[in-house]
Amino acid sequence: MAKGYWIAFGDVTDPEGYKGYVAANAAAFRKYGARFLTRGGAMRTPEGHTRARSVVIEFPTYAAALECYDSPEYAAAMALRQGKAVLDLAIVEGYEGPQPG
Repeated sequence: MAKGYWIAFGDVTDPEGYKGYVAANAAAFRKYGARFLTRGGAMRTPEGHTRARSVVIEFPTYAAALECYDSPEYAAAMALRQGKAVLDLAIVEGYEGPQPG
């Protein structure tokens, strides 16, 4: 079964207020087995457009990634993010096909 991923690009407009969202989203992420692969580290954008912060979160399955986003726990966290950040988010299914080489 393929893993699921949240791929997000965000601009935090209120860093102090954003801390409430970060604290609240932990409950949903724990419940659905999320694991941060990147969380706002150094980034280069050689093509296209991104935002100041990039985050990639891995879930045990694509279904878990979708369920987390649709959960009441994450809805509560999103409410705390309103007016504190702008986010572009894609939820994608992992690839299990052949690899190059």
